[in-house]
Amino acid sequence: MRRLAPMLLAALAVLAAACEKKTQPTGEAGGAPPTQAPATAQGGTPPAGDDVIVLGEVGALTGGQATFGISTRNGIALAVKEANAAGGVKGKKLVVRVYDDQSKPEEAAQAVTRLITQDKVALILGEVASSSSLAMAEKAQAAGVPMITPSSTNPSVTEKGDNIFRVCFIDPFQGFVMAKFARENLKLNKVAVLQDNKSAYSIGLTEVFRQKFAEMGGKITATESYSQGDTDYRAQLTAIKKTQPEGIYVPGYYSEVGIIARQARELGLKVPLMGGDGWDSEKLFELGGSAIDGSYFSNHYSPDNPDERVKKFIADYKADNNGAVPDALAALGYDAARVAIEALKNAPDTSGPALRAAIAKTKDFPGVAGNITLDAKRNAVKSAVVLKVADGKSTYVTTISP
Repeated sequence: MRRLAPMLLAALAVLAAACEKKTQPTGEAGGAPPTQAPATAQGGTPPAGDDVIVLGEVGALTGGQATFGISTRNGIALAVKEANAAGGVKGKKLVVRVYDDQSKPEEAAQAVTRLITQDKVALILGEVASSSSLAMAEKAQAAGVPMITPSSTNPSVTEKGDNIFRVCFIDPFQGFVMAKFARENLKLNKVAVLQDNKSAYSIGLTEVFRQKFAEMGGKITATESYSQGDTDYRAQLTAIKKTQPEGIYVPGYYSEVGIIARQARELGLKVPLMGGDGWDSEKLFELGGSAIDGSYFSNHYSPDNPDERVKKFIADYKADNNGAVPDALAALGYDAARVAIEALKNAPDTSGPALRAAIAKTKDFPGVAGNITLDAKRNAVKSAVVLKVADGKSTYVTTISP
């Protein structure tokens, strides 16, 4: 086999290139994303003489959660751009290899494997969706490569091992936040739940919300399920309507929630809908229209925050993204990258154990989505905000602390 004819070798090279098409990197973060991946992104790390530190990012840039991945990528790119403008880390430029997982956990697993085995990244950023992060975390933990998820809230993600971190709060807290808001702020006594039974994120939020709402004296009138990608929710909503709830908890993603809101109003369900950070997308308003008005969701950050640090982040993000206001996913991507950069600065080298130890020491880090302290389980301890949806936008209502 070592003596294959040149023509056969050429044919095999073409075939190998074709097989890699699905998980090609989208480019390098650190400025405006390029429209075509650079040559160094195709075959692993740059030459040894290059003064760069290579980080990896996996996100949904296409598919059902594309706005999540795009916002996160933009936030990470801004943080890396700022770090490089300030001289980089230890005199080296930061480069981020970005892979699109197409909103599919199996693609996320393949992408993170390539980052580890071919690109030889020092650290991994991603994903947003908990199901995808779970698929990635298993690979990163086995390889001893630290991974920071900006916004996966399912507790199981960091339970994959001591190399896995997050800069967001977790579902038990987020479920508590909305249960508390429903009882104490909205004064609701009876609530139904409509969950995505194929989403670790949605199932986790449902479990905690049901438990906490009942502990606070509320009643769950019904729990109905759907699957991501469904387009007709009328049967579930009709069953819910029969139980006469005063509100409906829908802990799903914007791609389904907007349609659910329209169909709920068509069926005469005029009660407020409630959800989690998976609602946070401009697409929610496009899909839901006025049907989503009067609803509420828990989130990590609000652009209404008057803090000077937040105002600067918003201004810089808008300058780099055609005036777009950063959502919570962008803020968390920015924070995750900055926590990673700080760890790179503090670690004696870029080995997995050194970076893991440096990340674990994160305490009172000044994030734009709240100060970040990582606990013993590598989860961020921080507050949440509740936002109200009305007139095509979300506005700050209150902050709820742990």
